[in-house]
Amino acid sequence: MKIEVLANDDAVAKAAAGVIAAAAREAVAARGLFTLAVSGGKTPWAMLRDLASEEVPWSRVHVFQIDERIAPEGDPDRNLTHLHESLLGNAPIPKENIHAMPVNAVDPVEGAREYEKMLQELCGNPPVLDMAHLGLGPDGHTASLVPNDPVLEVADHDVALTDPVNLYQNRRRMTLTYPMINRSRKILWLATGAAKIPMIVRLKAADHSIPGGRIAQKDALLLTDTAAATGL
Repeated sequence: MKIEVLANDDAVAKAAAGVIAAAAREAVAARGLFTLAVSGGKTPWAMLRDLASEEVPWSRVHVFQIDERIAPEGDPDRNLTHLHESLLGNAPIPKENIHAMPVNAVDPVEGAREYEKMLQELCGNPPVLDMAHLGLGPDGHTASLVPNDPVLEVADHDVALTDPVNLYQNRRRMTLTYPMINRSRKILWLATGAAKIPMIVRLKAADHSIPGGRIAQKDALLLTDTAAATGL
């Protein structure tokens, strides 16, 4: 895994936008399409706003969700709410090119299967994303691959649901699984702030005792800031 250290959150967001834009141009030139899965968070939303000012072949870009909370449409807990605000409100990407996880399906498990089919239609079978963007929680979680949840062991599906009983931060979630994320051509990590130091150290070491440590590192880039990089 490569690591780049920037001054602060804003610099990380801007650098990440540049990395995504370059990957988009490369993918469209090579395959005619760029497929990106994004996670939520303050810095990622800034990243997507910055991406709107980059040179991107928007009509050929398809954006998927890394994960989503099961919550009503428009709820501030939903990543989709902020994804629309950050990207649709600023970039000329066709709305139909943003693919929402169907967390409000009558049967969420069936919703997960439908999302898998959509991924297969646009990303091949098995589906391969051009880029997966990930964050790193202070407990080492990434996507909604959270500590001690059975979802960590799902190997036969590309999309899965977290435990319906032991809710993580009061919400059940839909998430891409390790097999889906680890097939990505490129992985882009964003992790900033001094609170992330212990987990960034363990991520760098590919420590499998944290969920983030089980993500493939061969074609991965971590963008971090000076506050978090002191641990490195």
